[in-house]
Amino acid sequence: MRQVDAIRVEGLGCSYSGADVLADVSFGIAKGDYVGLVGPNGSGKSTLIKAVLGIIRKTSGHISIFGVDLAGFGDWRRLGYLPQQIASFNKYFPATVREIVSLGLVAGGAPGRGNAEAVDDALRLMDIIEIRDTLIGELSGGQQQRALLARAMVNRPEILFLDEPTAALDPETRERFYATLLKLNRDKGVTVVLVTHDFGTIGKYASKLIYVDKKIIFDGGFNEFCESAEMQRYFGEFSQHIICHRHDDGAVK
Repeated sequence: MRQVDAIRVEGLGCSYSGADVLADVSFGIAKGDYVGLVGPNGSGKSTLIKAVLGIIRKTSGHISIFGVDLAGFGDWRRLGYLPQQIASFNKYFPATVREIVSLGLVAGGAPGRGNAEAVDDALRLMDIIEIRDTLIGELSGGQQQRALLARAMVNRPEILFLDEPTAALDPETRERFYATLLKLNRDKGVTVVLVTHDFGTIGKYASKLIYVDKKIIFDGGFNEFCESAEMQRYFGEFSQHIICHRHDDGAVK
């Protein structure tokens, strides 16, 4: 019996002001995948994630989550989402790390002992329990991003969507953040869908690559990408080599 995909998208179309942003996009994401969703600026990557999460309306196509049509899906605790926000984060926002993380539990109702334990578990998972009472604005960029990731993880989601989460991080902090995601994927079984421009680095971590430019250009594993003559013609030999070389050198097999 075929396993139901965690995410299944078929013939998806999205538009803004009458202009197509995505057209006839189809792909599947299996449970346990670590997906690098890549593409140039304006390619529709963020739009795609928001459509899957029901944040924006699609104009055509079908989306299912754990085999349930998006229109009828209601178990949103199984999903975590870290949107693009760190670059514009208000450093004067008067909330502690613990309070920021607890916002991820708003849908669960009134705070209780179980929720407090869930918050502390998320803080430990992100290795920031010792700064739980620090104001969010007093943290470094990397610490802020870990706090926001803890907020996304507080309900222990099965799928984690991240939209350009490392854009404002320095290279060293970025690598640590990627390593944290890899640990969540491998040790906790979290399915990761990561939107990024960082072609060279994502190849060290993700198991699957989806390249979007208003439509699906490539959907498959990194070995497939590296061995594809079609992708070499599309990207050029040099660009393909950068992605594949770093993947071969840095990936943990």
